[in-house]
Amino acid sequence: MTESVIGIIGGMGPEATLELFHRILACTPAQRDQDHYRILIDNNPKIPDRTAAILGHGADPLSALLASARTLQQAGASFLVMPCNTAHHWLPALRRSISIPILDMVNETAKHVLNHRPPLKTIGLLATTGTLKVELYQKALEEKGLTSLVPRPDEQSSVMEAIYRIKAGDYAAKDAVLHIAQQLIRRGAAGLVLGCTELSLIAKEEAVGCPLFDPLSILAREAVKWASGEGDKG
Repeated sequence: MTESVIGIIGGMGPEATLELFHRILACTPAQRDQDHYRILIDNNPKIPDRTAAILGHGADPLSALLASARTLQQAGASFLVMPCNTAHHWLPALRRSISIPILDMVNETAKHVLNHRPPLKTIGLLATTGTLKVELYQKALEEKGLTSLVPRPDEQSSVMEAIYRIKAGDYAAKDAVLHIAQQLIRRGAAGLVLGCTELSLIAKEEAVGCPLFDPLSILAREAVKWASGEGDKG
């Protein structure tokens, strides 16, 4: 039986891509080099800004995303993962254009929220403005009977500023993110989704004081399951 090869559509941003690679390695039960899965990474930081495209003042990233997906497919990837939440807006178009599966990080995260025990009802969302505008997580959570809570406009501006600061290597931006997380908790959020992979680099559950759902870690675990043949690629 041929072992699965993981393909990563990367570069959005590069450090989040690197962190996904690290987390996949950490999730893999390996005692030696040969126990790890083969991973192909197309780290293309030239993919146009996804939020800018959604808000109507940036280039459409679909052609660049498709080029990366096709490159990975042709190189031998068995399935693809995409460590960028906002880019999942183009997931349906990507799936129609290639012949290998793509793991849906947004839907997998919503499944984890639904399966949390004790059950949670209202979930705070920390994400890019683009992700919130197209309601990626709001719709995924609503389909599972869950309610979403998003930052107020001024708070969302601070979240976006923090995301771009993190992309530039300024991790002090985490203080602003944690402050907004606390505001969402005060307004009724029983758990939080880190709906941007840059936020996965800086936020920890012990710092926010409520269940924290990190799509980057969920993506890593599901990728290992898929590679091992345990995941559901339907």
